[in-house]
Amino acid sequence: MRTRPGHRDEVVAILLDGVEGLQAAGCHLYVVGVSDTDPDLVVVTEVWQSREHHARSLQLPETKAAIAQAMPLLTGEFTGQETTVRGGLGL
Repeated sequence: MRTRPGHRDEVVAILLDGVEGLQAAGCHLYVVGVSDTDPDLVVVTEVWQSREHHARSLQLPETKAAIAQAMPLLTGEFTGQETTVRGGLGL
């Protein structure tokens, strides 16, 4: 996701606040990173038990509050890719 100039660290802080509840919601992996070459780019990698678990997590009050807080700081440019995990380390 692309942040408005100068707001990357603020968005990262919002995304990392309250991650404790994600596991109970069905999240197996939630990693927030930043680009080393683009000062306004935030990269989030998530692995969920199912698409339905992720959809339900978006309805949680704390998730809705975080989205509302972050949205004004974003440009609206999002890219994403859904995949099916076949294996690896850490899952």
